Amino acid sequence: MSFEIERKFLVCQDDWRDVVRGCSRIRQAYLTANDKASVRVRIKDEEAATLTIKSRGAELRRLELEYAVPVPEAEAMLSLRHGTIVEKLRYDIPWCDLVWEVDVFSGENIGLVIAEIELVHETQPFVLPPWIGEEITGQARYYNGALAQQPFGSWALDNYQAG
Repeated sequence: MSFEIERKFLVCQDDWRDVVRGCSRIRQAYLTANDKASVRVRIKDEEAATLTIKSRGAELRRLELEYAVPVPEAEAMLSLRHGTIVEKLRYDIPWCDLVWEVDVFSGENIGLVIAEIELVHETQPFVLPPWIGEEITGQARYYNGALAQQPFGSWALDNYQAG
């Protein structure tokens, strides 16, 4: 069984761009989500695809099961999605013996930039790069499944309507 232990942060500066090691284009969609799990299909660089089942909840440690699928089948699954397709460029940034992933969202989530670090265990120490802002681990609205249902681009409109 595989678990994902991940911390998430907003990005407050562009200095990370100076040390990028790699970049991938990602499109992903959610086929189903309930209070226990979500099922996601992801296409990376139009060359590889995965089907992922994750335990629900915006927690630090979550069950994650991932399976390779053919890209044409993943493309077909996109039409079965709930919500929008989440589109982003993912940049790999080495920092103090770990690799951060910075997601620059496009499409309906344009303007959102999130950094993630995957850890071996919940209490693993790590050094925050200077371009890291507020921690958003545990804030459900920043997770991709939530962004598919309520994209970042709609947040200001929702706040305006609520006020």
